[in-house]
Amino acid sequence: MKIRNIIGHFKTITKHKWEVFKLTVKAGIPIRGLLHDLSKYSYTEFSESVKYYQGGKRSPIPVAREEKGYSEAWLHHKGRNKHHFEYWYDIDAKEPPIIPFKYSVEMICDKLAAGMVYQGKNWTKEFELKYWNEKEKDKPIINEKMREFVTEVFTDVSIEGIDKVISKKNLRRIYDKYCK
Repeated sequence: MKIRNIIGHFKTITKHKWEVFKLTVKAGIPIRGLLHDLSKYSYTEFSESVKYYQGGKRSPIPVAREEKGYSEAWLHHKGRNKHHFEYWYDIDAKEPPIIPFKYSVEMICDKLAAGMVYQGKNWTKEFELKYWNEKEKDKPIINEKMREFVTEVFTDVSIEGIDKVISKKNLRRIYDKYCK
């Protein structure tokens, strides 16, 4: 492992955790921000992510998948972090479940923070909606009500910005509109 990759990956995930924390504070769930992605510091996730480190410009997980056909870090991560759709997915269930509010909000904060960290100065308030619509929205593992919730939040962020959209009261209102 190159020391540059170790330091770079540590900085990237720590910066991501900091951005998530700031957003979760705005969203009224600071404890979720403190606990967010602690598994990224585990040997399983950290070592593979260092090996496939992409200079902090994109996740190492797709690169591991391209080379090995799977990502051990992702399998470990999604099984321990309730803010991912994949944590809740049961292949034998009739439909994917609605994720509880606190994890749904953490997921919103996670996705926004990931875009901010990987895009850096190129991040715009429209970025996450575009990414969501093009890469994630139509995955079959997402409950339709959750899909509508996330879409509305990212649409609102693209129009009004993070500061006007990310608050516990506003997110609760949107969540209850679709998920209660």
